[in-house]
Amino acid sequence: MSHVRIAPSILAADPGRLAEDIARAVEGGADLIHVDVMDGRFVPNLTFGAAVIAAARRVTSLPLDVHLMVVEPERYLAPFAEAGAAIFTFHPEATRHPQRHLAAARELGMRAGLALNPGTPLALAEEVLDDVDLLLLMTVNPGYGGQSYIPASTAKIRRARALIAAHGDRAWLEVDGGITVDTIATAYTAGADTFVAGSAVFGTNDPGAAVRELRRRCAVHV
Repeated sequence: MSHVRIAPSILAADPGRLAEDIARAVEGGADLIHVDVMDGRFVPNLTFGAAVIAAARRVTSLPLDVHLMVVEPERYLAPFAEAGAAIFTFHPEATRHPQRHLAAARELGMRAGLALNPGTPLALAEEVLDDVDLLLLMTVNPGYGGQSYIPASTAKIRRARALIAAHGDRAWLEVDGGITVDTIATAYTAGADTFVAGSAVFGTNDPGAAVRELRRRCAVHV
């Protein structure tokens, strides 16, 4: 099960107890800490920036998995790298030159990620997949936490896994949206290996136990 990565999203954490919530998720065996950055333009919500990335970096050594739901994500490459981001994931529709920015993320020492909304075809990733370290499939429409997994996502995950396999099985396949103890096995068996979970972790009384249970749900389907 070493290839299963659980990435609790601090979008669902208590902002006033961020360090404590992250510590509890880490205690449960989280592999990454997911940070959702929204600008109120690409999606209808406004969230974190470099200051929160830096704050999270100070309280955990886990890689910070930063997902930018913003226009012109290239403006944040250097500031986020400096703040401590380990993975820099953005949407191809939000910029004119995705390949350039994927390469720039790597040059700055980050893993390069590309995110696709439910209505975005895989073709937008196919031409640059050799430059992608992480392919993120949104399994809800982005902007808010606590939404339900879109069932049609499962077939898209399968197609994405096949696409990644055709390119040497190098990129991680991450899913984000509605991932709970009831849906994670479906996404896992379809081919995802990295799972963002917000409310399913931080909406519980015991985030550590929630992380362990999410991983167990994958283990029973090996």
